[in-house]
Amino acid sequence: MSKIVLQDGSWERMERAVEKVRERLMRATSALEKAGVPYAVLGGNAVAAWVSRVDEAAVRNTRDVDILLRRTDLPAAVEAMSKSGFVYRHSAGVDMMLDGPDAKERDAVHLVFAGEKVRPEYLLPAPDVTESERDQSFRLLSLESLVRMKLTSFRDKDRMHLRDLIDVGMIDAAWTSRFPPELAARLQELLDNPDG
Repeated sequence: MSKIVLQDGSWERMERAVEKVRERLMRATSALEKAGVPYAVLGGNAVAAWVSRVDEAAVRNTRDVDILLRRTDLPAAVEAMSKSGFVYRHSAGVDMMLDGPDAKERDAVHLVFAGEKVRPEYLLPAPDVTESERDQSFRLLSLESLVRMKLTSFRDKDRMHLRDLIDVGMIDAAWTSRFPPELAARLQELLDNPDG
């Protein structure tokens, strides 16, 4: 199959942007595994990994790399990831590993801490890293824990990710009984209105 090449090179830039996120994810998880630091991939990459198990064509690209850690493992994670070229930064209440000393915040691995609320107003804290399983390339947050986190955050991109999981049949009305009433109502809202 021939590749479409646009005159201004935008196809190559788009392709490279997707590759850079994947490379960042793999470098980060490889560093954590090598150092024996417990972790789990969450966010858009976790959704993509789950969706790909059912329908590769339904996988949505993401620019974010989000990793769940225990706060007590932060020093070990920083040390391990620093050996792979990442630079630790705490900015505006967010812990992240920048992809190099000159990287922008959008070129970072965002760290979420197990057992802590991502935002004070959230109903539930993040799950523990033990709520995960081995995927082909890294540890992946379990589907139920991922859905719970997405329902807790419930931003536009979280709703989009949940709709992706609904669309491929991974979650349905039977799932509402797994969550507290507030989160169950959010899930039901998406099930009732899958197109937004």
